[in-house]
Amino acid sequence: MKPVIVIVGRPNVGKSTLFNCLTKTRDALVADYPGLTRDRKYGTGRVGEKPYIVVDTGGLSGEKEGVEELMAGQVQQAIGEANIILFMVDARDGLTGGDETIARQLRRIDKPIYLIVNKVDGSDENIAMADFQRLGIGKPIGISSAHSRGVKSMMDTVQMLLPEAEVEEGDDERDETLKVAIIGRPNVGKSTLVNRLLGEERVVAFDMPGTTRDSIFIPFEQDGQKYTLIDTAGVRRRGKVKETVEKFSVIKALQAIEVANVVIFVLDAQDGVSDQDATLAGFALEAGRAMVIAVNKWDGLEKEARGKLKEELGRKLPFLDFAEMHFISALEGAGVGALFKSVNAAYSAAMADLATPALTRILEDAVTQHQPPIVGGHRIKLRYAHQGGKNPPLIIIHGNQTDSVPGTYKRYLMNIYRKVFKLHGTPVRIEFRSGDNPFANKRRENLTVRQAYQKKMATKYSSKSKNRHKP
Repeated sequence: MKPVIVIVGRPNVGKSTLFNCLTKTRDALVADYPGLTRDRKYGTGRVGEKPYIVVDTGGLSGEKEGVEELMAGQVQQAIGEANIILFMVDARDGLTGGDETIARQLRRIDKPIYLIVNKVDGSDENIAMADFQRLGIGKPIGISSAHSRGVKSMMDTVQMLLPEAEVEEGDDERDETLKVAIIGRPNVGKSTLVNRLLGEERVVAFDMPGTTRDSIFIPFEQDGQKYTLIDTAGVRRRGKVKETVEKFSVIKALQAIEVANVVIFVLDAQDGVSDQDATLAGFALEAGRAMVIAVNKWDGLEKEARGKLKEELGRKLPFLDFAEMHFISALEGAGVGALFKSVNAAYSAAMADLATPALTRILEDAVTQHQPPIVGGHRIKLRYAHQGGKNPPLIIIHGNQTDSVPGTYKRYLMNIYRKVFKLHGTPVRIEFRSGDNPFANKRRENLTVRQAYQKKMATKYSSKSKNRHKP
Protein backbone atom coordinates (compact mmCIF):
# COMPACT_ATOMS: atom_id res chain seq x y z
CA MET A 1 0.00 0.00 0.00
CA LYS A 2 1.21 3.50 -0.75
CA PRO A 3 1.80 5.76 2.26
CA VAL A 4 -0.78 8.49 2.87
CA ILE A 5 -0.24 12.24 3.27
CA VAL A 6 -3.22 14.18 4.64
CA ILE A 7 -3.66 17.95 4.31
CA VAL A 8 -5.57 19.63 7.17
CA GLY A 9 -6.25 23.20 8.24
CA ARG A 10 -8.81 25.98 8.52
CA PRO A 11 -11.17 26.75 5.61
CA ASN A 12 -9.73 28.68 2.68
CA VAL A 13 -6.03 28.36 3.54
CA GLY A 14 -5.25 26.67 0.21
CA LYS A 15 -5.50 22.95 0.94
CA SER A 16 -7.24 22.06 -2.34
CA THR A 17 -4.76 24.17 -4.32
CA LEU A 18 -1.89 22.22 -2.74
CA PHE A 19 -3.74 18.95 -3.46
CA ASN A 20 -3.97 19.86 -7.15
CA CYS A 21 -0.31 20.90 -7.15
CA LEU A 22 0.85 17.60 -5.60
CA THR A 23 -1.32 15.46 -7.89
CA LYS A 24 -0.69 17.66 -10.97
CA THR A 25 -4.41 17.63 -11.67
CA ARG A 26 -7.43 19.86 -11.23
CA ASP A 27 -9.40 17.19 -9.42
CA ALA A 28 -10.20 19.31 -6.35
CA LEU A 29 -12.49 22.31 -6.67
CA VAL A 30 -10.65 25.58 -6.01
CA ALA A 31 -12.41 28.90 -5.46
CA ASP A 32 -12.12 31.87 -3.14
CA TYR A 33 -14.87 30.53 -0.94
CA PRO A 34 -14.43 29.08 2.58
CA GLY A 35 -15.64 25.55 3.26
CA LEU A 36 -15.59 24.42 -0.36
CA THR A 37 -14.16 20.93 0.33
CA ARG A 38 -16.44 18.80 2.50
CA ASP A 39 -15.42 15.19 1.84
CA ARG A 40 -12.11 13.44 1.72
CA LYS A 41 -10.63 13.47 -1.78
CA TYR A 42 -7.88 11.01 -2.67
CA GLY A 43 -5.23 11.50 -5.35
CA THR A 44 -1.92 10.02 -6.48
CA GLY A 45 1.03 12.22 -5.50
CA ARG A 46 3.31 13.13 -8.40
CA VAL A 47 5.74 15.57 -6.77
CA GLY A 48 8.77 13.84 -5.27
CA GLU A 49 10.54 10.55 -5.88
CA LYS A 50 8.51 8.21 -3.65
CA PRO A 51 4.95 7.14 -4.50
CA TYR A 52 2.22 8.25 -2.10
CA ILE A 53 -1.47 9.05 -1.80
CA VAL A 54 -2.46 12.59 -0.90
CA VAL A 55 -5.78 13.38 0.80
CA ASP A 56 -7.58 16.73 0.70
CA THR A 57 -9.93 17.39 3.62
CA GLY A 58 -12.62 19.87 4.58
CA GLY A 59 -11.70 22.98 6.54
CA LEU A 60 -11.90 22.69 10.35
CA SER A 61 -13.96 25.64 11.58
CA GLY A 62 -14.59 24.51 15.16
CA GLU A 63 -18.39 24.39 14.65
CA LYS A 64 -20.11 21.53 16.48
CA GLU A 65 -23.47 21.47 14.73
CA GLY A 66 -25.00 20.13 11.54
CA VAL A 67 -22.87 19.45 8.50
CA GLU A 68 -19.80 21.10 10.07
CA GLU A 69 -19.71 18.38 12.72
CA LEU A 70 -19.90 15.68 10.04
CA MET A 71 -17.09 17.37 8.11
CA ALA A 72 -14.91 17.32 11.23
CA GLY A 73 -15.60 13.59 11.49
CA GLN A 74 -14.39 13.15 7.90
CA VAL A 75 -11.14 14.97 8.75
CA GLN A 76 -10.60 12.77 11.81
CA GLN A 77 -11.04 9.65 9.65
CA ALA A 78 -8.48 10.97 7.19
CA ILE A 79 -6.01 11.72 10.00
CA GLY A 80 -6.47 8.15 11.23
CA GLU A 81 -5.42 6.86 7.79
CA ALA A 82 -2.41 9.19 7.50
CA ASN A 83 1.28 8.38 7.63
CA ILE A 84 2.17 12.08 7.55
CA ILE A 85 0.03 15.17 8.22
CA LEU A 86 0.53 18.53 6.49
CA PHE A 87 -0.96 21.22 8.75
CA MET A 88 -1.56 24.21 6.49
CA VAL A 89 -1.91 27.80 7.71
CA ASP A 90 -2.28 31.14 5.89
CA ALA A 91 0.63 33.60 6.05
CA ARG A 92 -1.59 36.51 5.05
CA ASP A 93 -4.06 35.89 7.88
CA GLY A 94 -1.33 35.35 10.44
CA LEU A 95 -1.78 33.11 13.47
CA THR A 96 -5.46 32.71 14.38
CA GLY A 97 -7.36 31.13 17.23
CA GLY A 98 -8.58 28.47 14.83
CA ASP A 99 -4.98 27.54 13.99
CA GLU A 100 -4.18 27.20 17.70
CA THR A 101 -7.23 24.98 18.27
CA ILE A 102 -6.24 22.64 15.44
CA ALA A 103 -2.62 22.59 16.64
CA ARG A 104 -3.72 21.49 20.13
CA GLN A 105 -5.66 18.60 18.57
CA LEU A 106 -2.78 17.57 16.32
CA ARG A 107 -0.19 17.59 19.14
CA ARG A 108 -2.10 14.71 20.75
CA ILE A 109 -1.54 12.56 17.65
CA ASP A 110 1.56 10.37 17.52
CA LYS A 111 2.29 10.96 13.82
CA PRO A 112 4.77 13.13 11.90
CA ILE A 113 3.29 16.61 11.37
CA TYR A 114 4.68 19.34 9.12
CA LEU A 115 3.58 22.94 9.54
CA ILE A 116 3.06 24.39 6.05
CA VAL A 117 2.76 28.18 5.83
CA ASN A 118 0.98 28.97 2.56
CA LYS A 119 0.77 32.23 0.58
CA VAL A 120 4.21 33.53 1.57
CA ASP A 121 4.63 35.15 -1.86
CA GLY A 122 4.66 38.95 -1.82
CA SER A 123 6.02 39.20 1.71
CA ASP A 124 9.15 38.53 3.75
CA GLU A 125 9.00 34.79 4.32
CA ASN A 126 10.82 34.84 7.67
CA ILE A 127 8.58 37.55 9.07
CA ALA A 128 5.46 35.86 7.70
CA MET A 129 6.34 32.59 9.46
CA ALA A 130 7.63 34.03 12.75
CA ASP A 131 4.27 33.93 14.57
CA PHE A 132 3.65 30.29 13.68
CA GLN A 133 6.69 29.14 15.67
CA ARG A 134 4.47 29.50 18.75
CA LEU A 135 2.32 26.56 17.65
CA GLY A 136 5.05 24.15 18.74
CA ILE A 137 4.83 21.93 15.65
CA GLY A 138 8.40 22.10 14.44
CA LYS A 139 9.97 24.53 11.99
CA PRO A 140 7.46 26.04 9.54
CA ILE A 141 7.92 25.43 5.81
CA GLY A 142 6.95 28.35 3.58
CA ILE A 143 5.29 27.75 0.21
CA SER A 144 2.96 29.31 -2.34
CA SER A 145 0.73 26.48 -3.56
CA ALA A 146 -0.96 28.70 -6.15
CA HIS A 147 2.38 29.28 -7.90
CA SER A 148 4.04 25.94 -6.90
CA ARG A 149 6.75 27.91 -5.14
CA GLY A 150 8.61 25.84 -2.56
CA VAL A 151 6.39 22.77 -3.08
CA LYS A 152 9.16 20.55 -4.53
CA SER A 153 11.52 21.52 -1.68
CA MET A 154 8.73 20.84 0.83
CA MET A 155 8.16 17.34 -0.56
CA ASP A 156 11.89 16.58 -0.52
CA THR A 157 11.76 17.22 3.22
CA VAL A 158 8.46 15.42 3.81
CA GLN A 159 9.43 12.32 1.84
CA MET A 160 12.44 11.70 4.06
CA LEU A 161 9.97 10.28 6.62
CA LEU A 162 7.76 8.44 4.15
CA PRO A 163 7.86 4.64 4.38
CA GLU A 164 8.56 2.74 1.19
CA ALA A 165 5.44 1.65 -0.66
CA GLU A 166 4.58 -2.04 -0.44
CA VAL A 167 4.15 -3.15 -4.03
CA GLU A 168 1.59 -5.92 -4.31
CA GLU A 169 1.52 -8.34 -7.18
CA GLY A 170 -0.55 -6.86 -9.97
CA ASP A 171 -0.58 -3.42 -8.30
CA ASP A 172 -0.43 -0.98 -11.19
CA GLU A 173 -1.98 2.44 -11.62
CA ARG A 174 -2.87 1.44 -15.15
CA ASP A 175 -5.07 -1.44 -13.95
CA GLU A 176 -8.54 -1.06 -15.38
CA THR A 177 -11.23 -0.39 -12.82
CA LEU A 178 -14.96 -0.17 -13.37
CA LYS A 179 -15.85 3.48 -12.77
CA VAL A 180 -19.39 3.98 -11.49
CA ALA A 181 -20.79 7.53 -11.19
CA ILE A 182 -23.72 8.15 -8.85
CA ILE A 183 -25.77 11.01 -10.33
CA GLY A 184 -29.06 12.72 -9.58
CA ARG A 185 -30.70 15.91 -8.39
CA PRO A 186 -29.75 17.37 -4.97
CA ASN A 187 -30.93 15.48 -1.90
CA VAL A 188 -32.12 12.32 -3.66
CA GLY A 189 -29.82 10.18 -1.50
CA LYS A 190 -26.67 9.76 -3.61
CA SER A 191 -24.19 9.98 -0.74
CA THR A 192 -26.37 7.74 1.44
CA LEU A 193 -26.34 5.17 -1.37
CA VAL A 194 -22.55 5.40 -1.69
CA ASN A 195 -22.14 4.78 2.05
CA ARG A 196 -24.56 1.85 1.87
CA LEU A 197 -22.70 0.29 -1.08
CA LEU A 198 -19.37 0.65 0.73
CA GLY A 199 -20.64 -0.36 4.14
CA GLU A 200 -19.14 2.68 5.88
CA GLU A 201 -19.76 6.39 6.41
CA ARG A 202 -17.36 7.31 3.62
CA VAL A 203 -18.94 10.56 2.41
CA VAL A 204 -20.96 13.25 4.16
CA ALA A 205 -24.69 12.46 4.05
CA PHE A 206 -26.81 15.25 5.54
CA ASP A 207 -30.46 16.23 5.12
CA MET A 208 -29.67 19.41 3.19
CA PRO A 209 -29.67 19.86 -0.60
CA GLY A 210 -26.22 20.39 -2.09
CA THR A 211 -24.18 18.78 0.71
CA THR A 212 -21.88 17.20 -1.88
CA ARG A 213 -20.22 19.97 -3.91
CA ASP A 214 -17.42 18.07 -5.61
CA SER A 215 -17.11 14.68 -7.29
CA ILE A 216 -15.51 12.19 -4.89
CA PHE A 217 -13.63 9.20 -6.39
CA ILE A 218 -13.61 6.19 -4.05
CA PRO A 219 -11.69 3.04 -5.08
CA PHE A 220 -12.63 -0.33 -3.61
CA GLU A 221 -12.76 -4.00 -4.55
CA GLN A 222 -15.58 -6.54 -4.40
CA ASP A 223 -15.53 -10.21 -5.46
CA GLY A 224 -12.22 -9.68 -7.26
CA GLN A 225 -13.52 -6.74 -9.33
CA LYS A 226 -11.94 -3.31 -8.86
CA TYR A 227 -14.36 -0.39 -8.76
CA THR A 228 -14.21 3.35 -8.39
CA LEU A 229 -17.42 4.89 -7.07
CA ILE A 230 -17.88 8.55 -8.00
CA ASP A 231 -20.19 10.49 -5.69
CA THR A 232 -21.25 13.60 -7.59
CA ALA A 233 -22.79 16.94 -6.75
CA GLY A 234 -26.53 17.27 -7.30
CA VAL A 235 -27.34 19.03 -10.57
CA ARG A 236 -30.13 21.62 -10.50
CA ARG A 237 -31.73 23.70 -13.25
CA ARG A 238 -29.39 26.30 -14.70
CA GLY A 239 -31.63 29.13 -13.48
CA LYS A 240 -31.10 27.96 -9.88
CA VAL A 241 -27.33 27.66 -10.15
CA LYS A 242 -26.42 31.06 -8.72
CA GLU A 243 -23.24 30.59 -6.72
CA THR A 244 -19.94 30.26 -8.58
CA VAL A 245 -19.13 27.28 -6.37
CA GLU A 246 -22.27 25.44 -7.45
CA LYS A 247 -21.48 26.13 -11.10
CA PHE A 248 -18.12 24.42 -10.55
CA SER A 249 -19.95 21.48 -8.95
CA VAL A 250 -22.22 21.04 -11.95
CA ILE A 251 -19.21 20.93 -14.26
CA LYS A 252 -17.50 18.35 -12.04
CA ALA A 253 -20.64 16.18 -12.01
CA LEU A 254 -20.90 16.23 -15.80
CA GLN A 255 -17.17 15.48 -16.08
CA ALA A 256 -17.72 12.49 -13.78
CA ILE A 257 -20.36 11.20 -16.22
CA GLU A 258 -17.83 11.51 -19.05
CA VAL A 259 -15.13 9.47 -17.27
CA ALA A 260 -17.50 6.80 -15.89
CA ASN A 261 -18.11 3.41 -17.44
CA VAL A 262 -21.52 3.00 -15.81
CA VAL A 263 -23.88 5.56 -14.28
CA ILE A 264 -26.27 4.84 -11.41
CA PHE A 265 -29.04 7.38 -11.93
CA VAL A 266 -30.76 8.04 -8.59
CA LEU A 267 -34.37 9.28 -8.50
CA ASP A 268 -36.44 10.34 -5.49
CA ALA A 269 -39.62 8.24 -5.45
CA GLN A 270 -41.41 10.77 -3.26
CA ASP A 271 -40.72 13.67 -5.66
CA GLY A 272 -41.54 11.81 -8.86
CA VAL A 273 -39.80 12.46 -12.18
CA SER A 274 -38.95 16.10 -12.82
CA ASP A 275 -37.87 17.81 -16.01
CA GLN A 276 -34.41 18.13 -14.51
CA ASP A 277 -34.28 14.36 -14.00
CA ALA A 278 -34.96 13.89 -17.71
CA THR A 279 -32.35 16.52 -18.62
CA LEU A 280 -29.68 14.93 -16.44
CA ALA A 281 -30.46 11.47 -17.84
CA GLY A 282 -30.11 13.01 -21.29
CA PHE A 283 -26.58 14.18 -20.43
CA ALA A 284 -25.62 10.61 -19.52
CA LEU A 285 -27.28 9.24 -22.66
CA GLU A 286 -25.47 11.75 -24.90
CA ALA A 287 -22.21 10.68 -23.29
CA GLY A 288 -23.08 7.09 -24.23
CA ARG A 289 -22.84 5.79 -20.69
CA ALA A 290 -24.23 2.44 -19.60
CA MET A 291 -26.86 3.06 -16.95
CA VAL A 292 -28.69 1.58 -13.99
CA ILE A 293 -31.71 3.41 -12.54
CA ALA A 294 -32.15 3.46 -8.75
CA VAL A 295 -35.54 4.78 -7.58
CA ASN A 296 -34.72 5.71 -3.97
CA LYS A 297 -37.03 6.14 -0.93
CA TRP A 298 -39.37 3.54 -2.42
CA ASP A 299 -40.28 2.25 1.03
CA GLY A 300 -42.08 5.51 1.81
CA LEU A 301 -44.73 5.10 -0.91
CA GLU A 302 -48.15 3.48 -0.67
CA LYS A 303 -49.22 0.85 -3.23
CA GLU A 304 -51.31 3.26 -5.30
CA ALA A 305 -48.50 5.86 -5.40
CA ARG A 306 -46.05 3.19 -6.55
CA GLY A 307 -48.24 2.28 -9.51
CA LYS A 308 -48.58 5.92 -10.57
CA LEU A 309 -44.81 6.45 -10.30
CA LYS A 310 -44.07 3.45 -12.53
CA GLU A 311 -46.42 4.87 -15.17
CA GLU A 312 -44.70 8.25 -14.87
CA LEU A 313 -41.26 6.68 -15.28
CA GLY A 314 -42.32 4.99 -18.52
CA ARG A 315 -43.93 8.16 -19.83
CA LYS A 316 -41.17 10.67 -19.00
CA LEU A 317 -38.08 8.49 -19.46
CA PRO A 318 -38.89 6.28 -22.48
CA PHE A 319 -35.39 6.85 -23.89
CA LEU A 320 -33.96 4.91 -20.93
CA ASP A 321 -35.79 1.70 -21.80
CA PHE A 322 -32.43 -0.10 -22.10
CA ALA A 323 -31.55 0.53 -18.40
CA GLU A 324 -32.35 -1.89 -15.60
CA MET A 325 -34.56 -0.25 -12.96
CA HIS A 326 -34.29 -0.94 -9.21
CA PHE A 327 -36.63 0.27 -6.48
CA ILE A 328 -34.55 0.76 -3.35
CA SER A 329 -34.14 2.38 0.04
CA ALA A 330 -30.55 3.57 0.42
CA LEU A 331 -31.14 4.43 4.07
CA GLU A 332 -32.54 1.01 5.01
CA GLY A 333 -30.54 -0.99 2.42
CA ALA A 334 -33.59 -2.56 0.74
CA GLY A 335 -32.83 -3.56 -2.86
CA VAL A 336 -29.32 -2.06 -2.83
CA GLY A 337 -27.54 -5.42 -3.01
CA ALA A 338 -28.83 -6.10 -6.53
CA LEU A 339 -27.38 -2.92 -8.01
CA PHE A 340 -23.90 -4.28 -8.61
CA LYS A 341 -25.24 -7.24 -10.58
CA SER A 342 -26.89 -4.80 -12.99
CA VAL A 343 -23.81 -2.56 -13.02
CA ASN A 344 -21.59 -5.49 -14.01
CA ALA A 345 -24.05 -6.65 -16.68
CA ALA A 346 -24.32 -3.13 -18.13
CA TYR A 347 -20.52 -2.81 -18.22
CA SER A 348 -20.16 -6.18 -19.96
CA ALA A 349 -22.71 -5.12 -22.58
CA ALA A 350 -20.99 -1.76 -23.10
CA MET A 351 -17.63 -3.49 -23.67
CA ALA A 352 -18.94 -6.39 -25.77
CA ASP A 353 -17.03 -7.57 -28.84
CA LEU A 354 -19.40 -7.79 -31.82
CA ALA A 355 -18.16 -9.90 -34.72
CA THR A 356 -18.44 -8.42 -38.22
CA PRO A 357 -20.02 -11.55 -39.81
CA ALA A 358 -22.72 -11.61 -37.12
CA LEU A 359 -23.39 -7.87 -37.45
CA THR A 360 -23.73 -8.17 -41.23
CA ARG A 361 -25.94 -11.25 -41.04
CA ILE A 362 -28.28 -9.50 -38.54
CA LEU A 363 -28.39 -6.48 -40.87
CA GLU A 364 -29.36 -8.65 -43.83
CA ASP A 365 -32.12 -10.36 -41.83
CA ALA A 366 -33.43 -7.01 -40.58
CA VAL A 367 -33.49 -5.55 -44.12
CA THR A 368 -35.31 -8.65 -45.42
CA GLN A 369 -37.99 -8.33 -42.73
CA HIS A 370 -38.36 -4.57 -43.13
CA GLN A 371 -36.73 -2.85 -46.10
CA PRO A 372 -35.43 0.74 -45.94
CA PRO A 373 -37.58 3.37 -47.67
CA ILE A 374 -37.30 4.58 -51.27
CA VAL A 375 -35.65 8.00 -51.64
CA GLY A 376 -35.51 9.88 -54.97
CA GLY A 377 -36.85 6.88 -56.82
CA HIS A 378 -34.14 4.56 -55.47
CA ARG A 379 -34.32 2.30 -52.43
CA ILE A 380 -31.67 2.85 -49.75
CA LYS A 381 -29.21 -0.06 -49.81
CA LEU A 382 -27.45 -1.26 -46.63
CA ARG A 383 -24.68 -3.75 -47.43
CA TYR A 384 -22.58 -4.68 -44.40
CA ALA A 385 -21.82 -3.69 -40.79
CA HIS A 386 -18.86 -3.79 -38.39
CA GLN A 387 -18.08 -2.59 -34.88
CA GLY A 388 -16.55 0.88 -34.61
CA GLY A 389 -16.11 1.26 -30.85
CA LYS A 390 -17.11 0.33 -27.30
CA ASN A 391 -18.64 2.00 -24.24
CA PRO A 392 -21.10 2.45 -25.85
CA PRO A 393 -21.11 -0.17 -28.64
CA LEU A 394 -20.83 1.61 -31.98
CA ILE A 395 -22.06 -0.20 -35.10
CA ILE A 396 -21.03 1.22 -38.47
CA ILE A 397 -23.29 0.32 -41.40
CA HIS A 398 -22.14 0.84 -45.00
CA GLY A 399 -24.39 1.29 -48.01
CA ASN A 400 -25.78 3.78 -50.53
CA GLN A 401 -27.85 6.90 -49.77
CA THR A 402 -27.25 6.33 -46.04
CA ASP A 403 -27.61 10.07 -45.35
CA SER A 404 -31.31 9.61 -46.10
CA VAL A 405 -31.96 6.82 -43.57
CA PRO A 406 -34.86 8.07 -41.39
CA GLY A 407 -34.61 8.11 -37.59
CA THR A 408 -37.38 5.53 -37.25
CA TYR A 409 -35.45 2.99 -39.33
CA LYS A 410 -32.28 3.72 -37.36
CA ARG A 411 -34.13 3.00 -34.10
CA TYR A 412 -35.52 -0.19 -35.66
CA LEU A 413 -31.99 -1.46 -36.38
CA MET A 414 -30.78 -0.33 -32.96
CA ASN A 415 -33.49 -2.35 -31.22
CA ILE A 416 -32.76 -5.40 -33.40
CA TYR A 417 -29.06 -5.37 -32.48
CA ARG A 418 -29.80 -4.78 -28.79
CA LYS A 419 -32.25 -7.71 -28.74
CA VAL A 420 -30.07 -10.20 -30.64
CA PHE A 421 -26.85 -9.43 -28.74
CA LYS A 422 -28.71 -8.94 -25.41
CA LEU A 423 -27.11 -5.55 -24.87
CA HIS A 424 -28.97 -4.69 -21.66
CA GLY A 425 -28.00 -1.61 -19.69
CA THR A 426 -26.13 0.23 -22.44
CA PRO A 427 -27.20 2.50 -25.28
CA VAL A 428 -26.25 1.39 -28.78
CA ARG A 429 -25.06 3.85 -31.40
CA ILE A 430 -25.35 3.35 -35.16
CA GLU A 431 -23.37 5.31 -37.71
CA PHE A 432 -24.15 5.12 -41.44
CA ARG A 433 -21.53 5.51 -44.15
CA SER A 434 -22.07 5.70 -47.89
CA GLY A 435 -19.59 3.77 -50.03
CA ASP A 436 -17.53 5.52 -52.69
CA ASN A 437 -18.72 5.17 -56.28
CA PRO A 438 -16.21 2.78 -57.92
CA PHE A 439 -16.65 4.57 -61.28
CA ALA A 440 -16.09 8.06 -59.86
CA ASN A 441 -12.31 8.00 -60.32
CA LYS A 442 -12.69 6.54 -63.85
CA ARG A 443 -15.01 9.36 -64.81
CA ARG A 444 -12.61 11.91 -63.38
CA GLU A 445 -9.73 10.35 -65.35
CA ASN A 446 -11.75 10.40 -68.60
CA LEU A 447 -12.74 14.00 -67.98
CA THR A 448 -9.12 15.00 -67.41
CA VAL A 449 -7.97 13.23 -70.61
CA ARG A 450 -10.79 14.82 -72.63
CA GLN A 451 -10.00 18.30 -71.27
CA ALA A 452 -6.29 17.85 -72.04
CA TYR A 453 -7.12 16.72 -75.59
CA GLN A 454 -9.46 19.67 -76.16
CA LYS A 455 -6.83 22.09 -74.89
CA LYS A 456 -4.20 20.54 -77.18
CA MET A 457 -6.45 20.77 -80.24
CA ALA A 458 -7.42 24.37 -79.46
CA THR A 459 -3.74 25.32 -79.25
CA LYS A 460 -3.00 23.51 -82.55
CA TYR A 461 -5.76 25.21 -84.54
CA SER A 462 -4.93 28.54 -82.97
CA SER A 463 -1.32 28.24 -84.22
CA LYS A 464 -2.46 27.32 -87.75
CA SER A 465 -4.76 30.32 -87.85
CA LYS A 466 -1.95 32.67 -86.87
CA ASN A 467 0.40 31.21 -89.53
CA ARG A 468 -2.23 31.64 -92.24
CA HIS A 469 -2.46 35.38 -91.64
CA LYS A 470 1.28 36.02 -91.72
CA PRO A 471 2.51 38.06 -94.78
